[in-house]
Amino acid sequence: MTLKTDLTRRSFIKSAAAGAGAVAVPMAITGCGGDDNDDSLSLSDSKLVVAFGHGVASGDPLSDRVIVWTRVTLTDDDIAADKSVPVEWKVATDETMTNIVSSGITETNSDVDYTVKIDAEGLSPNTTYYYQFTGPLEVTTDVGQTKTLPVGYVESVKLAVCSCANYPAGYFNVYQAIAQSDADVVIHLGDYIYEYQTGVYPVISVAGRAPDELSEVITLDQYRGRYAQYRIDEKAQLVHKTKPFICVWDDHELANDSYTDGAENHNEGEGDYADRRAAAFQAYHEWLPIRTDSNIEKIYRNFKFGELVSLNMLDTRHIARDQSISTTDLLTSTDATALLMDSTRRLIGDEQLSWLVQEWTNSSTTWEVLGQQVLMGRMFVPVELLLSLGALIAKLEAGLDASTEQIAVNTAIGELYALKLRLNAGDPTLTDAEKLRLSSTAPYNLDAWDGYFIERERVLQGADSLNKNIITLAGDTHNAWASDLHVLDQVTGELSESSIGVEFATSSVTSPGFDQYLALEAADKIGFESSVIALIDDLKYMDSNRRGFLEVTFTPDVATAQWNFIDDVTVNESISDTITTNSSYIELAADGMTPVAKAAKFEVYPYSSGRSDANTLIPVIE
Repeated sequence: MTLKTDLTRRSFIKSAAAGAGAVAVPMAITGCGGDDNDDSLSLSDSKLVVAFGHGVASGDPLSDRVIVWTRVTLTDDDIAADKSVPVEWKVATDETMTNIVSSGITETNSDVDYTVKIDAEGLSPNTTYYYQFTGPLEVTTDVGQTKTLPVGYVESVKLAVCSCANYPAGYFNVYQAIAQSDADVVIHLGDYIYEYQTGVYPVISVAGRAPDELSEVITLDQYRGRYAQYRIDEKAQLVHKTKPFICVWDDHELANDSYTDGAENHNEGEGDYADRRAAAFQAYHEWLPIRTDSNIEKIYRNFKFGELVSLNMLDTRHIARDQSISTTDLLTSTDATALLMDSTRRLIGDEQLSWLVQEWTNSSTTWEVLGQQVLMGRMFVPVELLLSLGALIAKLEAGLDASTEQIAVNTAIGELYALKLRLNAGDPTLTDAEKLRLSSTAPYNLDAWDGYFIERERVLQGADSLNKNIITLAGDTHNAWASDLHVLDQVTGELSESSIGVEFATSSVTSPGFDQYLALEAADKIGFESSVIALIDDLKYMDSNRRGFLEVTFTPDVATAQWNFIDDVTVNESISDTITTNSSYIELAADGMTPVAKAAKFEVYPYSSGRSDANTLIPVIE
């Protein structure tokens, strides 16, 4: 993509040259690892007029190092001349940048889109640091803040978890709320950008938030341009300046519903998929503060928060994924069970799974956390509801009147919910036909782990056999979820009676959830969410239409998850305002009628607690 925003390269340069020494600007990617100080370089020798228009960022913190990042903007003439730019970087223990502990000069150029990415080494554990970049003519970036990971005994760690930031769908108010939180690290689970052109997703953009390309993003320049548009956003700059990020990609960094050698949104006439994939991956590594391996396709990696948390970031999207089973193929299959239980299907692949099990084997931390893209919890729903939802979505996506289908969905949900309440109450009058309506189920989301059944069992059985306290983090769906995780008993073939772990899934930064398809009034929303929770046995919580982020706090004794929602992403909150978040929800009581206010907050206790409900979701009563 090209950078087509209200703030052009030339206007950046103009403001910087006029004396705006700390203009927030895009960032680049060179000098990763090793000695990033080139003694042959000098800022004073360069008279290039530059600006820093995409801010600063830090990421992939370890106990002794962290990635720091920025991007240089040049004049059009200097870009055409393919000029290289010297950039000085400094890391200090104070915000005034006087106590410098690490520094150097590097060089960036068009090969990396003028991004600068430094692995600042020799740092102390669990320490807040500040960093800044300086270009020719003493033009500087804002001062960024970051933090290294702890070692040894750790009292607590707080993660802010987010995903799915669709620029035209709304303002990044969620990023602003995260920046204002007391989270130690931001975990971004993917869909950092979206590849669509104007008018596709969403169909109507929020005012002033249209994508910068009239066509879909396919080439390296286009992917770079899309990142540039996202990173010119002041709230994206704020959260990156304030917190270190640990990121993984999902599908939209490349194309919708990507898999190893294709994607739903890669069509005839769009060129070779391998070329598009390589371009998307290169731009991702250029524009995000991720520690880049020699193989840029491999982004699964581990982060240790002392003896408390081991965080394994996974790639469930690109490195090994087979194409998803379609719902139509599943429901029309003569042997749906065999299709779901196909042991050859891969989501993370043998190499990544072996790496994960080895990480678990070598780890003695209290909590084992998986940062990954898609839902691991079992989300089987009655087939008749799945069919009704499918018919509704098809009509809406075709731009047709869907009032009849909406009524059908509401009717199915209401009837099935009533049947489930009767079943839970032990109603002896429930007929076999009514029980069959509840027991005839299929996976809601075959793009998630439900569509890769055997591989999920390999992961869960690996954690269970090693007696790990496992918590999975997920994004992707744009809705909030909390589920218990059960493993198949190898002898009986039945699910384990007790949970062996839990899943916390975050809502989105801006991308719409069920509200895109279901026009739910407040009362309808309560009924819909309560019904879905009742119908899916392992599901304990959901939110179907609010944008926000997830906070997970770990201590040696308990892990606590809290969902934080904001009021509106279509209103551009002032960057100086404090964003108010809401962490409550309303659910129907066991009678299916009485609304009850609850905290969107759950606790999990480790096996070491000796509790019978260890590794099970426990609602927090406030």
